[in-house]
Amino acid sequence: MTVALVHGNPESAALWDPLVTELAKAGVDDVVRLSPPGFGVPLPADFPATVTAYRDWLIAELERFEQPVDLLGHDWGGGHVVTALMERPELVRSWASDALSLFEPDYTWHDLAQVWQTPGDGEANLDELFGGTPADRAARMEALGIGHAEALRIAGVQGDEMKRAVLALYRSAAQPAMAELGRGLPTLAARPGLGIVATADPFGGSEELRRRAAERAGAEVTVLDGLGHWWMCEDPARGARVLTAFWRARAW
Repeated sequence: MTVALVHGNPESAALWDPLVTELAKAGVDDVVRLSPPGFGVPLPADFPATVTAYRDWLIAELERFEQPVDLLGHDWGGGHVVTALMERPELVRSWASDALSLFEPDYTWHDLAQVWQTPGDGEANLDELFGGTPADRAARMEALGIGHAEALRIAGVQGDEMKRAVLALYRSAAQPAMAELGRGLPTLAARPGLGIVATADPFGGSEELRRRAAERAGAEVTVLDGLGHWWMCEDPARGARVLTAFWRARAW
């Protein structure tokens, strides 16, 4: 069975390197990484980089597979998983996301997201975040919990295209847009689902909020106690264990 991975912001597919290594040790070696436009791959000039544009992009990617896949999304990748499966749940055999809470009606965007959603402030913040040398950018990512090698690779693709994608995506997702999309969350129950709750992740809202979203989506919950936003880098072996247990028990 094919496992497909979708990363988020401000990342590239290099983020998955440690987890992919651990999955291979567990016998999961048919892994495909799907990179959203602008995040480690080119951003076409005519791609609007909105929530619905990324939804349609992911649906088109999933349609390319001969059989439904086991789909895992992190951060905005987890958001894209949700929006795509609200429309086409039959494209996956199972799904997992650490971003379900974004679709709860009382989810409040974190402070940095609100900066990006503010014209002028968002541009200035990203100029700073993506400024300096690749080593400077990598150091910022590493300080947040991403491994050194992965941070260097991600830093190499952070620039104007990613900036444009970040601003368009977050501004299209300003509330009440996500709450309105969240009405479709129960659709995900059509396929086995896993809500990943990393308790030290500051961006996903409270654990209660994340559990409530998982319940609405008909998903199981796995708690990664003490791990943060980049749990797949902090403890990839643990991440691989919970994912393979889910896949083998529910989908394989």
